[in-house]
Amino acid sequence: MATHFSETELYPAARLGETATAAAEAGIGALLLTPGPDLRYVTGYDAQQLERLTCLVVPAAGRGQGPFMIVPRLELAAAQASPAGRLDLEFVPWGELEDPYRLISARLGGPGTVGVSDRMWAMMLLRFREELPQARMLLASAALRGLRMRKNPAEVAALREAGAAIDRVHAQVAGWLRPGRTERAVGADIAEAIVAEGHARSDFVIVGSGPNAASPHHELSDRVLRPGDVVVVDIGGTMPSGYCSDCTRTYAIGEPPAEFTAYYPVLKDAQEAACAAVKPGVSAESVDAAAREPITAAGFGESFFHRTGHGIGLETHEDPYIVTGNAEPLAAGMAFSVEPGIYPGPHGARIEDIVVCTDSGGERVNHGTRELIVVAA
Repeated sequence: MATHFSETELYPAARLGETATAAAEAGIGALLLTPGPDLRYVTGYDAQQLERLTCLVVPAAGRGQGPFMIVPRLELAAAQASPAGRLDLEFVPWGELEDPYRLISARLGGPGTVGVSDRMWAMMLLRFREELPQARMLLASAALRGLRMRKNPAEVAALREAGAAIDRVHAQVAGWLRPGRTERAVGADIAEAIVAEGHARSDFVIVGSGPNAASPHHELSDRVLRPGDVVVVDIGGTMPSGYCSDCTRTYAIGEPPAEFTAYYPVLKDAQEAACAAVKPGVSAESVDAAAREPITAAGFGESFFHRTGHGIGLETHEDPYIVTGNAEPLAAGMAFSVEPGIYPGPHGARIEDIVVCTDSGGERVNHGTRELIVVAA
């Protein structure tokens, strides 16, 4: 399937400068970004997480110092061959007998406050604390959060591509839900299809059948599918672009229980209302309320016990979170799940789409049917 974005659009060279400016605005003297989503967002480099330190150092704008990347000598060629290699960025290789933390400390001097990657390994954070004992340490998200939340057009295109890929997987799921098969066997088929349909990897597969449908984060089990089961299928993966998919649909094997058919339309209408509530300027919590209020009014409020959604991008779960208490206004470019659920037991249901806030409202990137999908028993 053809993509509608280029690598240079997805990981633009200007992002380094934007990051330095964001650090200055957050009162951070320098950002220390180790392998993970922050590093990939700023440079496009999907570095391996290893015990040897790779670290992008981005001094705040106005400090008179440019960004540089400390990288193990044996990883230098890979770093330079990545999208980071086309940036205005100094690569500083270090050898086995050198201390990379001391190299960074010597170059930075006294940064005052440093922002460390939210996903930095503890062993690395503690070494930085040793080498920068006077520095105040904050999470790098204090500077990067606002940038990463608002996707540029290429990022939105990458999310559309991911959404279309996971939709193609869901289109095949009904054929794997047969009585006598286990959740684990169905999950294996789904994981294989996630990669076959264009993802670089499968990140998670939830197949919750029967009573397991009432457990939102159920792990695959050896439970055998039976006629009358409701099955919640929540799946996602990471595309070669680095951007993620996440989509949930609910299935029934034959005729579902009568009490289930009473609340599934309530859930579908609530998900529709929440998606319709998305537009610039409305608060994240108002979208949560749009989903929660009709479910509560129908008498199922206690059975909807998680937030309505989470942001998505280079991570499956990132800001913004669509939850009561988050009064942050939505803005064009924000992308997040809308996934209300009802779990009264001994069955449950969830419907999830990824929605992008645009200038004119919400755009779903998932387009598979949201009707209950009934397969032959």
